[in-house]
Amino acid sequence: MTDHIEITRPEAHPGVLVLRFNRPDKKNAITQAMYQKLTAGLLEGENDDTIRAIVFLGTEGCFSAGNDMADFLGFAMAGAVGEPAAFGLLKALTEVTKPLVSGVDGLAIGIGTTLHMHCDLTVASDRSLFKTPFVDLALVPEAASSLIAPRIMGHQRAFAMLAASEAFSAEQAREAGLIWKVVSPGEVETETLKIASSLASKPPAAMKIARALVKGSADEVRSRMQEELVHFVAQLKSAEARAAFEAFMKGRG
Repeated sequence: MTDHIEITRPEAHPGVLVLRFNRPDKKNAITQAMYQKLTAGLLEGENDDTIRAIVFLGTEGCFSAGNDMADFLGFAMAGAVGEPAAFGLLKALTEVTKPLVSGVDGLAIGIGTTLHMHCDLTVASDRSLFKTPFVDLALVPEAASSLIAPRIMGHQRAFAMLAASEAFSAEQAREAGLIWKVVSPGEVETETLKIASSLASKPPAAMKIARALVKGSADEVRSRMQEELVHFVAQLKSAEARAAFEAFMKGRG
């Protein structure tokens, strides 16, 4: 359901567009339809001159549990071809030129973690948990995380997160450079919107140039995303991935 993604323009924060995960009963797990709406929202914000900052938020206690596992299992079992809808969102993230700010309270799993590697500033509550269980599910890193994470964290912390599937607390994530600030759960949304409003108030041309200089080449990021995608899709269709998904779904039953 597309209402699982809310797109709003808070009156108290002019120039800010908010994309909110709103599927709390499923821990904000992301379906194909949700990816499509997120992508449309990102491009809406990018193409609207009145929008100067874009914000990602979740719900109380959960940012996102990552990809909807039923979608993944269906894709794998059907032997589907083509790109998962998630890749459209990832490409859009590389095309956005406006500041991206995110606020996390609680669980941030899979792309719920790697999404923040494309954000410029992330606020997280002290009860947040960041984890990317790609290899545990017989998959591989995505979102160019295999390129970005080692750059910001160093090899060992990036390997611990992306290959060993180690969970990071909010403070560990801050120390690793994945997030900017740790606050109490009740302060996440307020602080995130405050930061976005501050960025939105700055001269937009100068902000665009400064952001581009800091982030560096988007072509390199897109190239790594494509390389990861080839391996990801191949693994998604593999026998070991189907077994891992089925075990996961059985464990939840």
